[in-house]
Amino acid sequence: MSNVKQIKAPIAQNMKEFEVFFKKSIKSKVPLLSIITNYILRRKGKQMRPMIVFLVAKLLGEVNQSSYHAAALIELLHTATLVHDDVVDEAYERRSFFSINALWKSKVAVLVGDYLLSQGLLLSVKYQEFKMLGIVSEAVKEMSEGELIQIEKTRQLNITEEVYYEVIGKKTASLIAACAAAGASSVGASDAQIEQMKQLGTYMGIAFQIKDDLFDYEPKGIIGKPTGNDIKEKKMTLPLIYVVRNAPKKEQKRLLKTIKKHNNNAQKVQELIRYVADKGGLKYATEQMLQYKQKALNILAQFPDNEAKTSLSLLIDYVVNRKK
Repeated sequence: MSNVKQIKAPIAQNMKEFEVFFKKSIKSKVPLLSIITNYILRRKGKQMRPMIVFLVAKLLGEVNQSSYHAAALIELLHTATLVHDDVVDEAYERRSFFSINALWKSKVAVLVGDYLLSQGLLLSVKYQEFKMLGIVSEAVKEMSEGELIQIEKTRQLNITEEVYYEVIGKKTASLIAACAAAGASSVGASDAQIEQMKQLGTYMGIAFQIKDDLFDYEPKGIIGKPTGNDIKEKKMTLPLIYVVRNAPKKEQKRLLKTIKKHNNNAQKVQELIRYVADKGGLKYATEQMLQYKQKALNILAQFPDNEAKTSLSLLIDYVVNRKK
């Protein structure tokens, strides 16, 4: 499996310059905001989304100032949605760090998220990146819709596979699609190419989310047991949806009862995890993930070979083979 350093190689200098640009985009003269934004900068992840922006830009042309605007806009809005998500989910950790709401409470977290959103809007207006703002704003709208659909359906425990794909298409894939589309737009690509890149990002995002859902069924930590966090939160993900759909009626009722009433019973959650594995839920979800990976690669194959294309291919491979 390829590593992130290898994937970043063609855009390594762009990513270094982007860090400086993004730091300027996020800074504030308000002392509390300055402390919090510095904390956000210190706990940044692999920065997959800016990587996609730059790699797509390099696939179709040359990285330019507009590409940096696109990457910063994406990262500002993405960070804002993560801060708000942690408030909605009442989550106190993200990537093994304390969340903003854990350290500074929900009110501050919501305001910080609003600040990041406004910085993204101001950046777009300052540099007149209106087409790009349209691409990214559409993704933020989709993400909100996806979250609300999931909340509604979680209460009812009646998510079908079709609804599952609608939710992850909106919640996860829409932003990755926006990264690819914005990267294409930044180098003046045609509307057809922008749409192709958006589709590639959508397929990559769906594969990414299915992989995340599979992590819930893999052994973790000292005790080496799957976390079952999605089951505890009554989230119906693809492995579970497949097994419930194919179970006899009586068995369906038992499974749904476990999710609804015994989701905090560690033993019953582990039993359900084993049942999903035994009945082919993980195998089915893996097969679907690999199909979406291949769909993304099929789009990429239509473009001339260059180092950015190689890195995008490695990144698509990384999405489905990563360990966390």
